[in-house]
Amino acid sequence: MQGEPGIQTVKNSKASVQKNSRFVSFMNELKRSKHYYLLMSPYMIIFFLFTVIPVVFSFALSFFYFNMLEFPRFVGWQNYSRLFLNDDIFMIALKNTLMFAVITGPVSYIACFVFAWIINELSPKVRAFMTLVFYAPSISGNVYFIWLIIFSGDSYGYLNGFLMKAGFILEPIQWLLNEGYILWIVMIVQLWLSLGTSFLAFIAGLQTIDKSLIEAGAMDGIKNRWQELWYITLPSMRPQLMFGAVMQITTAFAVADISIALAGFPSVNYAAHTIVTHLMDFGTIRFELGYASAIATFLFMLMVGTNKLTQKMLRKIGE
Repeated sequence: MQGEPGIQTVKNSKASVQKNSRFVSFMNELKRSKHYYLLMSPYMIIFFLFTVIPVVFSFALSFFYFNMLEFPRFVGWQNYSRLFLNDDIFMIALKNTLMFAVITGPVSYIACFVFAWIINELSPKVRAFMTLVFYAPSISGNVYFIWLIIFSGDSYGYLNGFLMKAGFILEPIQWLLNEGYILWIVMIVQLWLSLGTSFLAFIAGLQTIDKSLIEAGAMDGIKNRWQELWYITLPSMRPQLMFGAVMQITTAFAVADISIALAGFPSVNYAAHTIVTHLMDFGTIRFELGYASAIATFLFMLMVGTNKLTQKMLRKIGE
């Protein structure tokens, strides 16, 4: 019994020594790499001020009632209970967003890689031209105008005109006013726009693969391009695959502009309503900022959880 205080004192002293050693090593690293941290500081300051602080503030505000006119009033979990138990429109938005993410997320991710893989096999000049062709839709300013003409609800719309001339329909279909079509149209447009940053990242990743690995793989028993893809190409591109997954997940869950441009705000019977458009409704129109913060916090957690799951799946590539 008398030895226990001594043992505890030794443990405490060891813990303090470890903390001091970690602090000393941290300070030594800071001094050794001070130039790098100095160059990073402008970005880190901006990132902290305009990303970290707003996220923390939004999470804290989600526990308050705040309408920009009255002083914030603490309501606890009331905003979250209202979100999941009393807000029927949010449940429609959640269903649409999950459906959108499950379909367009994986399809666009795979499409980005497949097109990048095929284009990478072309000659340098053709590869540069095809990269521009596939990337151009994601930076086009009038892209929604084109699709509005295609899905116009009169006989002058391209799709209606084609179907009427081919004899499939007798009168024009109101594509963007029919709740059975709206969400699928938004998905089609999103897939067309999806060859963006992830596509360029995959092209860059394929360009950096060490050719000697392919030669060594052929000597070790890799017999075809599919085995080369699974055991060499994909494991060598893990950083680009991770980056592409983050970008596609963010795009899939944060869809709003396409829905508003094509289906209006709000869409017919909320057929194209998403979590982000629901957030915009309460945050920028109704000014219920506490409730909007609860929506934003839920969306943030949903994105983080999906991202963690995707990263766990990508780590198994090549095993």
